[in-house]
Formats: sequence, C-alpha cells, structure tokens
Amino acid sequence: MHESCGVFGVYAFNEDVARLTFFGLFALQHRGQESAGIATSDGRRLRVYTGMGLVSQVFSEEALKHLTGHIAIGHNRYSTTGSSRACNAQPIVAGEGPQSVAVAHNGNLINCRYLYEDLVEQGYSFRTSTDTEVIANLILSSPEKDWVDRIRYAMRRLQGAYSLTIMTHDRLFAVRDPLGVRPLCLGTIDSGWVVASESCALDHIGATFVREVEPGEIVSISENGVESYPEDGGRKGLCIFEYIYFARPDSVINGRLLYPVRQNMGSRLALEHPIDADLVMGVPDSATAAGIGYARRSGIPLTEGLIKNRYVGRTFIEPDQRIRDLGVKLKFNPLPQMLSDRRLVVVDDSIVRGTTTPSVVKILKRAGAREVHMRICAPPIRYPCFFGVDMATRRELIAAHKSVDEICDFIGADSLGYLSIGGLIDAIALPRDTFCLACFTGDYPVPVQLEMDKLALETF
Repeated sequence: MHESCGVFGVYAFNEDVARLTFFGLFALQHRGQESAGIATSDGRRLRVYTGMGLVSQVFSEEALKHLTGHIAIGHNRYSTTGSSRACNAQPIVAGEGPQSVAVAHNGNLINCRYLYEDLVEQGYSFRTSTDTEVIANLILSSPEKDWVDRIRYAMRRLQGAYSLTIMTHDRLFAVRDPLGVRPLCLGTIDSGWVVASESCALDHIGATFVREVEPGEIVSISENGVESYPEDGGRKGLCIFEYIYFARPDSVINGRLLYPVRQNMGSRLALEHPIDADLVMGVPDSATAAGIGYARRSGIPLTEGLIKNRYVGRTFIEPDQRIRDLGVKLKFNPLPQMLSDRRLVVVDDSIVRGTTTPSVVKILKRAGAREVHMRICAPPIRYPCFFGVDMATRRELIAAHKSVDEICDFIGADSLGYLSIGGLIDAIALPRDTFCLACFTGDYPVPVQLEMDKLALETF
C-alpha cells in the first residue's frame, strides 16, 4: 500500500528551525520517501530547498545553513497527484514578494482538475503537476486581504483530504480539512510552536504535545501567539489506515496510542479466527504489535520468523511491478531453525494487490513451515482511496474480484482470516462515524469519480 505524505512546521525565534524541521521530517520518513523539502522565512524572504530521495539524502549541512529564519515548514512526499519528479517536490512556493506563500500538503484533492482549469483561466501559471500548487494559487486568488480569510476561501472550494502547513513571511498556519482525513497535531518547544503530521515527530525533537488540530480548523501562529479559527464541517472521516498501518506505533491519534491499539487488533483476530498452530508471528514491522496481541489472546507462543533488512525501503516505494516483487525477497530473511515443521499463524496488516503476501508465504514454506495461516488486521480492501493513499485502482485490488477462499488459494496459505469491520472498530475503541471506511465499504464521505488519474494535471 502506498502511503500519504508527512508535513511539519516550526515557529521559534531562538531555534535553528531548519535543523528542527530536518529531524522532524526524519521522524516522519515512513510517510513518504520519494522527495523531501524545507522552506524557511526570516520575516522578509522565503527560502526553499527540495530534492529527490530520503531526508538524509536530500539535505546536507551546507543546505541547512542557508535555510535561515524563525519559521520553517517541511515535507516528505509520496506522490498521489503528480508524478515522482524533482519539480513536484514540496514545499511549493507561489506568488511574489510579500504575497508569496509556501505550502506543504498531506492528502489528495478530488476536484483539483476543475480548480486547475479555473485558475489557468484567471491567468495563474503552474510549474508542477501537483494539487498542492493548486491549493497555493487558490489561496492567492482569494479577494480577501487577511491570510486566514484567504485560506478559508480556499478551503470552501477544496474537496478531498488535506492537512497543510502553510508559511507566509511572518506567519505559520496549520490547516486540516473538514473531514479530518489525515492527522495533524500541535506542540510547543521552549518559547516556540511546532505542528506535525504525527506526535512521534514532536517527541523526536523534544517538543511537547499540546493537542490535535481539529477537522476544519485553521491554526495561526505568529508573534501574537497561537490563534484558532475552527469550523465544524459535520461528517468526519479520519482514515482508519492511520491506525492499521500508516502512522508510527509510538504516535497518538484521537487520544489513542497506536501500539496497544494494534495489539487489540491482533487480539480480536484471535477471537474471530482461531486456529490450531504451534507459533504466532507478526510480519515485521507493521504487524509486530498485532502478532503479540494474537499470541497473548490465543495462548500460542510468539516467535520471530522473519528478519527484516531495515536498509531496504518498503516494497511500495518503486511503482514498477518487477522491482516491487524483487523488493519482497530483499526485504525479509527467514529463520529456518525456528520454522521447520511448525504450523504458523502469520499476522499482517493488509492485503492490497496480493503482491507481497504470496512471496511471504513462499519464503516461510521454503524455510520449512508445515502450515501458514494468514490473519489480516484490515478487512478486505475492495475500493480504492482518493484521499491521499495511492493504493491501487479497483481492478488491481485483489478483494474487489476474488472471494476470501479464492484469495487464500492465490496467496498459497492454508487458511486466511480478515478482521471484521466491527472487530476493527472495537479494537480502536472510537465511534464508527469517526472514520472513513470507504476502502472496505465503498461509502465515500464525499462523492468521488471512481477512476481518477493521479497524472491528470500532466495532460495540460
């Protein structure tokens, strides 16, 4: 499954804001590995530096030295609108002089093509093929004078998912769409303020978590301090995959630390899909906690059956299928002495295309496992996501056209059990209407075009 992006922002006069942003992005690296960037302001001028690759590959001491000021925003990218190329790296800077603005975006707009065409008719030019530049120019197109009013003007035209860090010459903004699809939180560091996609990034730089940015809210940070401009958008739609997979297990979202939540998912799987087996293992690292939960509930001993090569990127980073297949083999190494002639329960977070799971089953059986029983923390994924997760088209989703038994045969497992939607909600212990469950049910929180093209803006 393809992840969303990570955004970060700092407002602090007595800190090296570019360096703090670098380490904040480092903590959010799991959310996107295609490109990274940082923009800063000293109150007079915006500076930006972006590049392709991981945060540690993009930035050097020399690059950080030139990113001066007391405000910074940063971004890690996985492409959801626009291809993976240097010009699409964020933050995006638009406008000129005191009217310039920098934007970093986590999410995906479903009406970006319409907005793009409208802005082009108004005379706005584009140098990227991202919906982020659409957001930046939409803010600039507002007839309002105050930046909060200009952002609100844009929000009322935007449809889809967006958690944003926005920087002007003298202000930092944190913005979350009315559905609250992607997480965003606020923290303090000494006399300054920090915003981040996940609370783990605050921990990483020694900041203190204050609260989450609410759906529909604009948070303004300036020399006047923090000001909140809330707006209730009605229905909520936090992406449930933040709990299953995307966010780090040491992050807190909606008051829930993710590590025990994932243990609860494994525990519920053991109740819903018990099996006679010798050992339980979680596929590292995303299903490790769920594996522990399954073992505890079932009473079956826990083991490590696969060792992950932590210097190999996650298998979805390269969109080429041949590289993705090779990546699975490079990523895991089995422990034959632990697995030989054993009946295994293997807990994993999800099955999307059915690309990775057959390879995992083959690796384990070649290492000597007598039986492999797959248990999956997510219900069957039957519909694509249009809100910042570039998971697949519907025809690529294996559960959209195969039954559970057919998927079990396809992946080569001895049995297959998915966690139910009710069991998943119970494991998280939040109301069902908190979440977007569209990838399971097809019930999208806003109407969407069922086959949208992430490269739509590159056809102009």
